[in-house]
Amino acid sequence: MPSRRAFLQDTGRLTIAFCLLGALPAAAEALAADDPRPGSLQDNPRLNAWLEVLADGRVRVLTGKIEIGQGIGTAVAQMAAEELNLPLSRVEVVLAETGRTPDERYTAGSASIEQSALSVRWAAAAARQQLLQLAAKRLRVPAATLQLADGAVRTTDGRQRLTFAELLQGRQLTGEVPADTVLKPQNQHQVVGQPLRREEIERMVRAAPVYVQDMRLPGTVHARVLHPPAPGARLRGVDEAALHQAVPSLLRVVVDGSFVGLLAADEWTAIKAHDWLKPRLQWTPGPALPAGKPLPQVIRALPAKVDEVARRGDVGSAPAAGEKTFRATYFKPYLMHAAIGPSCAVALFEKGQLHIWTHSQGVYPLRAAVAKLLGLPEDQVHAKGVPGAGCYGHNGADDVAAEAALLARAYPGRPVRLQWTREDEHLHEPYGSAMLFDLQARLDARGRLTHWHMELWSDTHSARPAGQPDKLLPAQLLAKPFEYKRAELSGGTSRNSEPLYQIPNLLVNAHSFAGPLRVSALRSLGAFGNVFALESGMDELAQLAGQDPYDFRLAHLTDARARAVIEEVRRLTQGVQLGPNEGLGVAFAQYKNQAAYLAVVARVWVSPEDHTPWVRQLWAAIDAGEVINPDGLRNQTEGGLIQAASWTVLEQVQFDEQQVRSHDWESYPIYRFDEVPRVEVSIVSRPDQPPLGAGEAAQGPTAAAIANAVHRACGVRVRELPIRPWKLAPSPKES
Repeated sequence: MPSRRAFLQDTGRLTIAFCLLGALPAAAEALAADDPRPGSLQDNPRLNAWLEVLADGRVRVLTGKIEIGQGIGTAVAQMAAEELNLPLSRVEVVLAETGRTPDERYTAGSASIEQSALSVRWAAAAARQQLLQLAAKRLRVPAATLQLADGAVRTTDGRQRLTFAELLQGRQLTGEVPADTVLKPQNQHQVVGQPLRREEIERMVRAAPVYVQDMRLPGTVHARVLHPPAPGARLRGVDEAALHQAVPSLLRVVVDGSFVGLLAADEWTAIKAHDWLKPRLQWTPGPALPAGKPLPQVIRALPAKVDEVARRGDVGSAPAAGEKTFRATYFKPYLMHAAIGPSCAVALFEKGQLHIWTHSQGVYPLRAAVAKLLGLPEDQVHAKGVPGAGCYGHNGADDVAAEAALLARAYPGRPVRLQWTREDEHLHEPYGSAMLFDLQARLDARGRLTHWHMELWSDTHSARPAGQPDKLLPAQLLAKPFEYKRAELSGGTSRNSEPLYQIPNLLVNAHSFAGPLRVSALRSLGAFGNVFALESGMDELAQLAGQDPYDFRLAHLTDARARAVIEEVRRLTQGVQLGPNEGLGVAFAQYKNQAAYLAVVARVWVSPEDHTPWVRQLWAAIDAGEVINPDGLRNQTEGGLIQAASWTVLEQVQFDEQQVRSHDWESYPIYRFDEVPRVEVSIVSRPDQPPLGAGEAAQGPTAAAIANAVHRACGVRVRELPIRPWKLAPSPKES
C-alpha cells in the first residue's frame, strides 16, 4: 500500500483548470431536450472535467462513478481509447473523488454507461478535434490531412509528427464540449465493442489489495462500533473503566448518546474489546415489531399514500360476454444486499481537514451529509471512492463512512479504519422494501388482454443521504440526534409496474407506507417485485387463455426489440429435453421500460422427496443497444441472474417482536457455489443504437421465470416469495 503522504497527495490533486464551481447536477427533466449530449456532460460540460493529457502522452479519464462490479473503469477507458486512437494501456481512469472528478451524484439506476461512459466518449472526441486543430496550426497543414495514433498527431503521409505532450507543452485542453462534437463512426471502431478483460479481476482472484476493506495506511488505528440490538433501542450506559481493565491496550472509547466506538492500535485488540463489551452493554427496548401476523396482512393494514402511476381506458367497465376475469395477489419480502464483504471505511482528520476513503455510491452527496453531521464546511471534507466487496444499492457504506468520520475527529492525526462485522451488516444495512401486489385482469373471448388493474404496496426505495445527515445511521444515535425525515414515494417504487404489453384498459396505483424496518435502494429497486408480479400474472393469464406463454406475450407486444429477445430465448431452449419433475418458465421486461430488454428462461427441478426447488439452468437474451464491452455485459447479466435466483428461492429478512433475527449466513442463507445454476447469455447486439443501462435488467424477469418453471415442474403456483420447499409440499388432502 502507498505511504499516507503519497496517498493524500494523489487523492488531493486537482485537475488543471477544472472549474469546481461549474453547473450543479440538474434533474433529468431540466436538461435541454434538444441537446444531444449525455445528461452528465450537460451538468459538467468542461472538457477537462473528464479528461487530462499527461506529460508522457498518456490520457487520464475522470469519472464521477464508482466501480461496484459493473466494469465502468474498463468501459470509460475503452471509450477514450477509441476516440483518441490510443492503446488501452495508455489510458488511466480516476474514479469518483470530490474536488477532482465530475459530480455525477450516485452510481445507480444502471446509468454508468448511458451517462458517464458516453460523457467520456464525447469529451475524448472533442479532445481529438482540438488536438487536430492545434497540430494543423503548428504544422501549417489542413486538419483533414492529419490523424491521431498512439499518443501523437501525424500527417497522413507520415512525414510530420507531434506528440500530445509536444502539442500542449504542459497546458491542458479546455473549453466546453460542444453539442456538435463529431463522434467516430461506429464502423471505424476498433476498441469499443471488444470483449477486453478487466485488469482488476485478476487482482481480486489473487487476493491482491483491491477493496477499501484491504486498505492499511501507515499509522492506521483500527476501530469497531457497537450498534443497538434493535431499531429504536437506546444505550443506558458504558462501564469504560471495566472495559479498559479487561482490554488495557485499548486506545480510546468514544461514546456519544447511543453511538459507541472503540479504537485500538491493532485490529485484534479492537475485536477483543468489541466482543468483551457487547454482552455487557445495557439497552432500552425499541418499539415492538409486527411479528404476530403475516407480513402481507400487516402491510395491507398500514396507513398509505396512494399515487396513480398509469391510467388509460376504463378498467371499471362491466365485463362483456365471454370475458374471463383473473385475480391474484403476489408478495416479495424484505431482502438484504448481503454484501460478501461487510462495510468498511477509512477516515483521517488532520489539520482541520477530513479525508474519507469509502465505497459509497455517491461521494459528493456523502461529503455534504458528513459535513453537516460533523458541523464542518464542505470544502474541509474530501471523499474518495474505493471499490467495496460487493453491493448494488444502498447498503452500510455511507453509514460506516460517517461513523469512521466521527471516530477520526475524536482521534485526529491518524487514519481510522472502521470495519463492520457480519452482524453489523445484516442487522443495520437498509433493506429492500417488502412489496404486495393485487392484480385483476380480463381476457376477451379470443384470449386477448383487455383490462389490467394493479394495486401495489411498498415502502420507499430511495433513502440515500443525498447530502442530508438524517439518513445516516449514526445521526439517529447521537446525544443530539438529527430528526429523521422519511423519504416519500420514489419513482423506483413503481419501476416496471406498468406493463410494456398493449392493453387498452389499464390502471396502476402505488400505495406508499412507512414499514417497520429501515429500507432504501436495492438492485433494481421496485422492478424486482413489480416484474415478478407482472410476469407471473402474464403466465397465469396465458394458461387461462389456453395459449403458449411465448405466443401470449408476443401477441401483446408491438416493440420489435422486445419481441426479439423473447424469440431469442425461445430459440436457445428449443432442444431442451425435460426430465420428471422439471419445468421451463419464461419471463420478460425492459428495465424501467426504457433501458435494456431482457428475457429469461429458467429450468427448475422440484425434488419429489423434500420439495426443494433446484434452479438447474438459466438462459437470457439481452438487448442493451451498442455494447461497449461484450464480456462486461455478459458478466453483468450472469451475476444478475444468479443473485435474483438466490433472492427468489432462499432470501427473506426474518424478525420477531424485538429485533431482526437474520444476523448471519445461517439465518439469512444465500446461494452457495454448489447451488448456483448454469447460466447462458445471448447478446442481441445493436451497434447502431445508443447503449442502454443493463446492470439491473435481469432481476425481475428471473424471479418470474423461476416461479413459472416451478409451476410447470410440480403444478404449484407460488405467489409469495421466497419459493421454499414447504410451499411446494402437497396439502394433507392432496397427499
